[in-house]
Amino acid sequence: MPPLSADHARQYHADGYTLVRGFFDAEEVDLLKRSAKEDHELDRRSFGRADGEGGVVRLSLWNHPGDGIYGMFARCERMVKGCEAVLGGEVYHYHSKMILKDAKVGGAWAWHQDYGYWYQNGVLEPLLTSVFVAVDPCTRENGCLQVIENSHHCGRINHVLTGDQAGADRERVDELLKRPDRFPLVYVEMAPGDALFFHPNLLHRSDQNRSDNPRWAMICCYNAARNDPYKDSHHPRYTPLKVVADGSIKAVGVKRFADSGDVAWLEDQRDSSARGLAETADPA
Repeated sequence: MPPLSADHARQYHADGYTLVRGFFDAEEVDLLKRSAKEDHELDRRSFGRADGEGGVVRLSLWNHPGDGIYGMFARCERMVKGCEAVLGGEVYHYHSKMILKDAKVGGAWAWHQDYGYWYQNGVLEPLLTSVFVAVDPCTRENGCLQVIENSHHCGRINHVLTGDQAGADRERVDELLKRPDRFPLVYVEMAPGDALFFHPNLLHRSDQNRSDNPRWAMICCYNAARNDPYKDSHHPRYTPLKVVADGSIKAVGVKRFADSGDVAWLEDQRDSSARGLAETADPA
C-alpha cells in the first residue's frame, strides 16, 4: 500500500479526516487482532472509564512503540509517511492505544477534540494527527466512530468533565449539529484494516456497543517534530522515530506474536492520561 495520495491529503485538510480503505491487508490486521486478543499483558494493563451514560469503555495506552507487533504498525513506512503527508514534515510517535469496546458492555465516548487535551501538555499548535485502525468491523450497531465534518475549522473548543471523560462544550456542539449543511454528522463505518486519519480539532464521539459483536481498534497518534512541546508531560517530547519497512509487520508478527513486553505502558493510578482527564477521551 503506497502512502496517502494527494487527494487523501486534500480531503484531510478540507474535511478534517480521510478514510483509507484496506490500508492494512487481511494478513496484517489478523496478526494485530490475534495478538491483541491473546495478549494477557495488554488485558492486564487495561482500565475502564465511565461514559456518563451508564457504560464503561476499556482501553490500554502506551507511549513508545517498541519492537513488537504494535510497534511495527506504528513505525511502518506507510503509516509514518501518511502522517508526514498531512502534517507537512517529520513526525514522531506521541502515543498509541487499544480501544477494547466489547460486545454488549462497551461504553460510549463524549464529543471531544484530541487537541482539547493535548493543548494542556505544552503542545503549542494543533500539528498532530491520529490514525484509527479498525481491528474488528466498525458499524453503527457496535458503536463506530462519529465525526462532525469540517468541525476542525472551528478551532479548539473548551472541554468539561462528563462521567470520567472530558467532553467538548455541549452548547457549541449542539449548535454545529443544527447546521448539517455545513457540519455534517458522519458515521464512519470501517472494515478491518481500514485506517482513518483525522485532525486533532475534529469533533468525534462513539455510541455504546449494544450489539453482539466487539469493536476493537488501535489508534496511533503522532506529533510534528517541529511542534515539540515546551514542557514535559506524561507523553513524550520529540523522540526520533525509527521507521521500519512495511514488510516488518508480517516478519515480526510471526516471530514475536503477542510479545508486548517492550511496550511503555501508561498506568491508571500513575499517569494523568490514564486517569481520564488528559486524553483518554480519545476516539473510541
